[in-house]
Amino acid sequence: MNTTKRTQIIGTVLTLLGGTFWGLSGACGQYLFSREGANSKWLVSLRLLIAGLIMVLFYLARDLIRHHTLRNALRVFSDRRNALDVALYGIGGMMLCQFSYFTCIEYSNAGTATMIQYIAPVLIMLTVCLLEKKRPLPAELVAAFFAVLGIFLLATHGDLTHLVISKQTLFWGLLSAVTVVFYNLYPRRLMQQFSAPYLLGWAMLIGGILLCALFQPWSYGQPLHASTLAAMFAVIFLGTIVSFSFYMQGVKMIGPTRASLYACIEPVSAALIAAVWLKESFQPIDIAGFACVISTIFILTFAKSKKEPL
Repeated sequence: MNTTKRTQIIGTVLTLLGGTFWGLSGACGQYLFSREGANSKWLVSLRLLIAGLIMVLFYLARDLIRHHTLRNALRVFSDRRNALDVALYGIGGMMLCQFSYFTCIEYSNAGTATMIQYIAPVLIMLTVCLLEKKRPLPAELVAAFFAVLGIFLLATHGDLTHLVISKQTLFWGLLSAVTVVFYNLYPRRLMQQFSAPYLLGWAMLIGGILLCALFQPWSYGQPLHASTLAAMFAVIFLGTIVSFSFYMQGVKMIGPTRASLYACIEPVSAALIAAVWLKESFQPIDIAGFACVISTIFILTFAKSKKEPL
C-alpha cells in the first residue's frame, strides 16, 4: 500500500471515529438538558474551557520537559497573523459552532439538531465553488436540493403554513451549520504549520474563556451527581478532545470536503443513541427528512469520486 493510500485510509477512519464520538456527545448533552436540568450556557462554557485547558497544559508540560522552555507550545502566538487566526478560529469556529449546536439540542433533541447541522457539507461545497470560482457539478446541485428538502421536511412536516419545530431550533441549527463551514475552511493555512490537536487546544481555550466571561457558569448552581459527571466526561473527553482531534487530523489528511462527508456517521449515531437511550421518538416524515439530509453525503461523495480518485 502506497503512502497516499495509507494516508487516505487513516484519515477516513479518524473522521469516522470523530463523527461517532460527536454523536455520542450530542446525546449526552440532551441527557444533561432533559434529565439533569443543565443548559447550553453552562455546558458549552465548561466543555470548551476544561477541554482546552487539558490540551494546552499537555503541550505546555511537554515543551517544558523536553526543551525547558514554553516557546514551542506558544509558537502560534509568535506571529501576529497566526495569533489573530487562532483567535478567530476559536471564537468564530469553535465557540459559535459548539454553542449554537448545543443550544439547538436544548430546544429540540440531539438527532434533529445534528441533522440540521449536517447541511454543512453542501454549504462547504458551495463555498469552495465560490472561492475557487467554479460551477457546481449537476450532482452537487442535486445534493443542495435534497439538503433544502430535508430541512423543509424537518421544519414543517410538509406543511408550509407552520413550523413543527421552534424558530429557535431552526435558527440555532442553521447557525451551527454555517459555523461548521467556517471551522472546516478557515484554519487551512494554520493546519499547514501546526498539528490539529495543538490548534484545537488553543481554539477551545480561547472560546471557553470568552464564554465563561459572558455566562459565568459557576453561578448556575448546577448539581453534580455521578450521572452528571459521567455525561460531562463523555462530552468533554470523548466528544471534544478525542472527537475534534480525530476529525481535524482527518481534515488535514483527506481535506475538508471529504472529511465533512465521511463524518456523516455523526447524525446517524446521534439519532440512534437518542432514540435507544433517551427514548426520543421520530415520525416517519422526520425519518424522510433525515434521509434527504444523509443522501446529500452520498451524492457529494459520488460527485467527488468523479473528479478525483479516493
